[in-house]
Amino acid sequence: MSKTVNAATLYERIGGATAIQAAVDRFYDRVLADPLLAPFFEGVPIARLKAHQFAFFSQTLGGPKQYSGASMRDAHRHLAIEQRHFHAVATHLVETLHELHVPEEIIAEITQALTALSKEIVNSTSTAVSA
Repeated sequence: MSKTVNAATLYERIGGATAIQAAVDRFYDRVLADPLLAPFFEGVPIARLKAHQFAFFSQTLGGPKQYSGASMRDAHRHLAIEQRHFHAVATHLVETLHELHVPEEIIAEITQALTALSKEIVNSTSTAVSA
């Protein structure tokens, strides 16, 4: 079934570039303040990371196809990312979207897209239980 002309992408429905940038900025404020996640970002140029994240979110949500970085698997290969780390990042994203008053149905769609990336990003096992 083809898209109708009036079908808005998630990118458009969330508010476009302005909303994506606000989400990325607030998201990284949360992630960098989290003691579980902050060590992953030591020495990482945050402005560059935010630019990559903006492009990735934009493309993933149906906006301009700007992301040209490494695949999710390659970008995270050198990090020991456990399911609890992925869960913490996803939780911060959902909390950020709630803070920005994104409608629940859009958050659910974004969460579904994010969950599909877990198998590409999680690369280490742990017996730790996610909260």
